[in-house]
This record gives sequence, structure tokens and C-alpha cells, in this order.
Amino acid sequence: MLDQKKVFETLADHGITYFAGVPDSYLNGFCNYALAHCGDRNVITANEGNAVALAAGHYFASREVPLVYMQNSGEGNAVNPLASLAENRVYAVPMLLLIGWRGQVIDGRNSEPKHPQHHLQGEITATLMDVMRIPYTVLTDDDGFFAETVSKAAAFCAEQRRPYALIAPKGVMADPDKPNNVDDLYPMSREEAIEAVLDHMPEDTIYSATTGRATRELFFLRERRGEGHEKDFLNVGSMGHASSVALGMALAKPDRRVVALDGDSACMMHMGAMTMVSKVSAPNFLHVVLNNGAHESVGGQPSAGHLVDLTKIAEGCGYATVGHAITTREELVEALGELGGGDRAGFLDVRVHKGLRGKLPPLDFDHREAIDALIRTLNG
Repeated sequence: MLDQKKVFETLADHGITYFAGVPDSYLNGFCNYALAHCGDRNVITANEGNAVALAAGHYFASREVPLVYMQNSGEGNAVNPLASLAENRVYAVPMLLLIGWRGQVIDGRNSEPKHPQHHLQGEITATLMDVMRIPYTVLTDDDGFFAETVSKAAAFCAEQRRPYALIAPKGVMADPDKPNNVDDLYPMSREEAIEAVLDHMPEDTIYSATTGRATRELFFLRERRGEGHEKDFLNVGSMGHASSVALGMALAKPDRRVVALDGDSACMMHMGAMTMVSKVSAPNFLHVVLNNGAHESVGGQPSAGHLVDLTKIAEGCGYATVGHAITTREELVEALGELGGGDRAGFLDVRVHKGLRGKLPPLDFDHREAIDALIRTLNG
């Protein structure tokens, strides 16, 4: 990994001291250094498009070139403002883009063979930059090369008023091991909350689990309990969309209970999706946010999950709620009973502590077999 102190000193030498983005495991060294040392000049945003727009506003108000960081999966969220706001024929906003390159193809092979959600994204990471006419450099674990690249990129941004991308493969901006940071803010773990839901919902309930830890914990809970996976949708990619997938299934199968096991960061990434329940009738849909106030899957950086009142937001969007966040297993079980059988979609903000019970094995399964099993379950 690059020396992160030198990374930030190099950026500062070129006037780049404002950062915005969504944390990524391939960038966890960078993200954690920014979190520790940059104060309010580092803003962890709801999504990557949000970060590009925030960076644009900063440039307009300060003339300082900002840096936007993201996993390459977030390029999709960033395309719109990069192409229609920052583009040089529109408002010509210079910024550095730091992109973690998951799914990089090396010697004809994908670097993440067991994670197909990263395959196409890895293949098109640089291509998307080409399509948007954003020049880029692929970084290496070499402090001297990084300094040369930033010098070139910063000069380009200043002279051309256009974005320049720094693409970071595995190991360049991140430690190989992510810490398991456990806190005691709330008594329940995410895994315990998921198991409580499994224990107190109808046996034929369909589940849609969000990107990251929730998918892995649901999968291995099923294994531990001797249960099949045919009623589970594991949203291993497309962060922020698990609840919409769940709602789509609930609308198509009104006699079947459907539960979204969402995360706070994922929920907020595309929070507009919550408004959909105001336009449709889906009393069989339950949206459960497992809220630990962190981007835990990529390094534990804080989210806004514990700073906003998701219950009031949900009520404003048309959900039925119990009026408050859930903090204990007993409250969760009671709330599940209270929201069952209502005339509206239900919502629960379930506060959980950070950290894993133990080291989970890699999530290794056949995605086509899994989705086909779920399709048969829903259409049998």
C-alpha cells in the first residue's frame, strides 16, 4: 500500500485538500486517513453522484480542485453529473477521481473470480472513462509514480478545467485485512437481528438482503439452521437497490410476505426509492433497515444512519411504523407482530452495533442457480 501520509502531502502540495465520496474496501487506507486527518474537508456522501455534485459546488465557491473517491461500482451513479454537470461544454468542473478497481482483468483473467458482480464493472472501469473523455492513470504501489501522476493530473485539471481519474487496483490504497471494529452502542448485532426476523416471520416469507454483510450473514444463517436458500435474494451488487427488488416481488405476489433486509448506508444511497410505497399498495412488504451507523463492509467509516430519523422519513413516505427506532430483540419481536397484517407497507429502523460475531467464510455460490431457485419458489 502507498504511504498514505505521503499521498495526502502530495495532494496538498498541488492544492487538493477537499475530499468527498463513498468509502471502498480497495481505498480503505485512503478513506481512513482522510477520516482521521481531514475533518470537515472530507465528506462521506450518500452516493457517488452526490459526491461529484458536492465537489462541483466546492469548486464554484473556492476555485479549489476537489477529489472524489469511489469504488468502480459507483461509476454508474457518477456518470450523470460527470457527463452533464462537470463536462467542459457545460460547467467545466475540474476534479480528481480516485476509483477503486474491483474486478480488474489481469492476463486475461478477472481478479475476482468468485464475485461475478464485479466482472463486467471491472472490465469497463477504464472504458467508462474513455467514453466520457476523462483521461486516467492506473496507479501502482510506488510513491514516486504517485507523485508524478498527481503532478500531471493536477496540471491537467487546472489548465483544462476537466476531471482526471486515478484508478487504484487492489493493494495500492488499502491494507489487505479490514479490521472488525465492534462497538457496544446497541445490544443486538446485525446477525442477531436477522435471525430474530427469520424466527418471527411466516415460513414462506421471501427475503431480499442488501449488499455487504447482510447477504453473507443471511446466507450463513441459513446454512447454520439447515435451511435452504430458495426464498432469498442476495443483492451482492447494485448497492441501494435491494428494497426496490423486494418491493417489485411484493407487488407481483400480494399474498406473499416479502422482507427487505437493508443497511443504513444502502438505504440512504437511493433513499428516493422509499417514496414508492406512497404510490402503490404493498401491505405484504416490510422494509427493515439494519442500522449500525457505518459503512462496515468497506472499513467501518461512519454513515449518517444514527444521525437521521429514518422512522420519521419512512412515515413521511407512506410506510406504517411503530414510531421509533428498535434497539433490542424484544422490541424487534414486538414490532414484527405489530406491523404484521396491516394495510400498508411496514418499516423498521433496527439499531445494531458494529462488528461481526466472527470471521465469515467468503460468500461462494452459483448466482444463476440461486436466482432460478427463487424464481421457481415465487412461481411454483
